[in-house]
Amino acid sequence: FQASNPGQFENDSDVPWQRGHVPETIVYHGRVGINTDAPDEALVVCGNAKVMGRVMHPSDSRAKQNIREVDTNEQLRRITQMRLVEYDYKPEFASVMGIKNT
Repeated sequence: FQASNPGQFENDSDVPWQRGHVPETIVYHGRVGINTDAPDEALVVCGNAKVMGRVMHPSDSRAKQNIREVDTNEQLRRITQMRLVEYDYKPEFASVMGIKNT
């Protein structure tokens, strides 16, 4: 898309960008890659990202309620049943992601 006027888009390709339902938002239905032409998730950033605000994640306490302590002995028993592994990244993945030490 090209913006000829702020908020006005002219379709010069079939990229599925749309105005969002919330003011000042744009929606893309698909995958977005920054510094990659093969994103395998909704958003893939190959490089550093700077966030000038907060990042909300499902594990964030702001997204939870009914938080309570658990029996630590039971949790330690569960941890001892976990399968722990070591691994190396596949070279093709490491090169696409810019990982030098695989």
